[in-house]
Amino acid sequence: MIRFSTDIDRPPVDVFAYVAELDRHGEWQDAIIKARKEPPGPTRVGTRNLETRRVPGGPREFTSEIIEYDPPKRMVAQGLDGPLRPTVTVIVEPLENGTRSRFTLQLELKGYGIGKIFALLARRSAREQIPKDQARLKQILESKG
Repeated sequence: MIRFSTDIDRPPVDVFAYVAELDRHGEWQDAIIKARKEPPGPTRVGTRNLETRRVPGGPREFTSEIIEYDPPKRMVAQGLDGPLRPTVTVIVEPLENGTRSRFTLQLELKGYGIGKIFALLARRSAREQIPKDQARLKQILESKG
């Protein structure tokens, strides 16, 4: 499992609300070319996120589904297709009486068939990219305050 945290100078409700806007993930995650959620409307258990990501070999669409949703604390998405299926857990914890937040992203990658090899490469890439993405998320959210 890969796990990274960053502290953000925004209340947990603000951090969680922004991250729960699945179709805005491309604003802070560099690998995402476009994202949309189905069905439209508020994110909840069962909401699907369709992302086109930059991957070796060219852009590819991936689908995940929200399997846990507990605002403003926790959200879990499970990859549904492809040889590499991630489970992404977002945890938002209050700091300093709820005036700040700790944003934690946990990533588990499970490979199927050739995906076992892809998982090794993806873990290496994620260890480099996730801190950069979190820095961008922090920058965006703190600039809104």
